[in-house]
Amino acid sequence: MRNLIERFIRPGLVISPGKMRARIFTTVATILARSAHSASAKPIRNTRLRLGTVAFVAGAGGGGLFAYEEYRKRRAPKTVLNSDDPDSFLLKAPPSFEPSRSVTFPMDMTGLKLTLYQYQTCPFCCKVRAMLDYFGISYGIVEVNPVLRTQLKWSEKYRKVPILIVETPEGEVLQLNDSSMIISALFSYVQNQNKTKTPGDHEMLRLVKCYPTVKFQDEDGKTQTEIMNKYFVMEDMEQDSKESKEAVLSERKWRKWADSVYVHTLSPNIYRTLPEAIASFRNFDRVGEWEKNFAAWERTLVIYTGAVAMWMIGKRLQKRHHLKEDVRQSLYEESEYWLRSIHQKGKGDFMGGSKPNLSDLAVYGILNSIEGCEAFDDLAKNSKIISQWYRKVQQHLKNAPNKVEIVV
Repeated sequence: MRNLIERFIRPGLVISPGKMRARIFTTVATILARSAHSASAKPIRNTRLRLGTVAFVAGAGGGGLFAYEEYRKRRAPKTVLNSDDPDSFLLKAPPSFEPSRSVTFPMDMTGLKLTLYQYQTCPFCCKVRAMLDYFGISYGIVEVNPVLRTQLKWSEKYRKVPILIVETPEGEVLQLNDSSMIISALFSYVQNQNKTKTPGDHEMLRLVKCYPTVKFQDEDGKTQTEIMNKYFVMEDMEQDSKESKEAVLSERKWRKWADSVYVHTLSPNIYRTLPEAIASFRNFDRVGEWEKNFAAWERTLVIYTGAVAMWMIGKRLQKRHHLKEDVRQSLYEESEYWLRSIHQKGKGDFMGGSKPNLSDLAVYGILNSIEGCEAFDDLAKNSKIISQWYRKVQQHLKNAPNKVEIVV
């Protein structure tokens, strides 16, 4: 076995996996052919010995191939591929779609013109809206058709929501993808506004460059993309206290938990059965005001096609994320884990202490996306998260100064 592997894996030898497989199979076939030729030229008395030899050679060849594949996977680097265009977030002009409604805060001093491409009940979109509302940042909304996604055809490489179009005071048009990156970049911008700046310093452009998108190849050789630093707020922490730094790390930890754990309990719950899936989509139709944005046939297509598709997908997500057979229990347990962790900190009603921080807004946005669904009502009955935490965050958002929503 050792000789067989050494025959193919020599020091300094570089060979593609395809050629390696071909070479191993060719060698095994040659050995088998020689064995058969020897059998015809000189009869072998012991048939069992001949069959055992053939089986050993075949097994050694297959084992060698398996060993090589495992060796290659372990040694193969996770290649990082730089983006073809490091400034791919810069657009020449904003998309031509006009917002269907706008949310305005007269006290907004950011100087940014924001347009959010969203699904009204998408948990990631709800996260972004919660952050914008809490900090009093004005924005327009373009509602995207969840099935046809006509409103995203202008985006060449990214067809998910949310997408935030940012028009800066310096005249740049930026496309921000991924809810966590959007929140981090905007919060960094708001935090840094108090610092002395000069006109034309391109602050938003500078911040967006802190969140580069990189491509890499996973163990299976598939190309994946990832936004770097998306949970990081870009601000100077050198003068901050130890307690402040710990708060930043805690906030980052729980924002990751919201995206990697909590959000995955939603779909299997709101699409638990086909009737429940249809009821959820009808709720989305009502909350998202689809009758104002889409034709009747589009709404029907989205409700029934979407419900069937998500009902089936929800079953797969249940297995992928190792949820309990009764998926409601997974939702209840993670909700109680969040609430218990706040109480253990003992610093206030929120993970941020006396007022919500970015992790509170993230979890709130995720839960807000299913309000009106059966799963939300069941959660309110079987967990204290709604009464003891969710409604308090909601009240903070309602107290945002001078919020004005205008339907175009």
